[in-house]
Amino acid sequence: MSANEARHAGLNLGVTDEATREQAGSAVLGFWVFLMSDAVVFALLFATYGVMLPGIASGPTPAAVYKIGSAFMETMILLTSSFTFGMASIAMKHETGYGRLLGWMAVTLVLGLAFLGMELRDFATMFGNGAYPTRSAFLSAFFALVPLHGLHVFLGSVWLIVIMVQVLVFGLDARVKINILRLGLFWHFLDIVWIAIFSVVYLQGLIA
Repeated sequence: MSANEARHAGLNLGVTDEATREQAGSAVLGFWVFLMSDAVVFALLFATYGVMLPGIASGPTPAAVYKIGSAFMETMILLTSSFTFGMASIAMKHETGYGRLLGWMAVTLVLGLAFLGMELRDFATMFGNGAYPTRSAFLSAFFALVPLHGLHVFLGSVWLIVIMVQVLVFGLDARVKINILRLGLFWHFLDIVWIAIFSVVYLQGLIA
């Protein structure tokens, strides 16, 4: 890979014209703007959760319904999936072959689905213990924040499947590489949001 091919921090566009490189930069910048708007939504939900946390209305408390062990395992799974996606990004950047790229993406997908499965099990347990969204202000805020992150992980998993199909059908052309880079930003963003959820929601819930 020549110095010119490596000009983009996350992409190896190969021998392409300058317009394609500028388009790649604009596409990634536009996606950063989207992520910042998504971050604002999560920030508002975190603020709402903080305000509503004392409002248990004689219902279950955070310490009574949160399973810190399960939440910690989910954290480790999601962090590992961020690492595996990073390895997929390296395989794309240095063009080490479709097999390695798709392999790392498949592992990331499995980890993402495992995270979702554990989270859904936690929600089912909470429902079984009478912790419904309508039970109290605290639970309403919880189920507005945490499942929204889960929905993002689900959409990211679907996106991951779509991109794997694109790699098989179209190869690693500039469009597919840009899509992989966008998904990488999205996936790592979800890791950051989950770390905030684990710290602010679950760890703080142990003493609430």
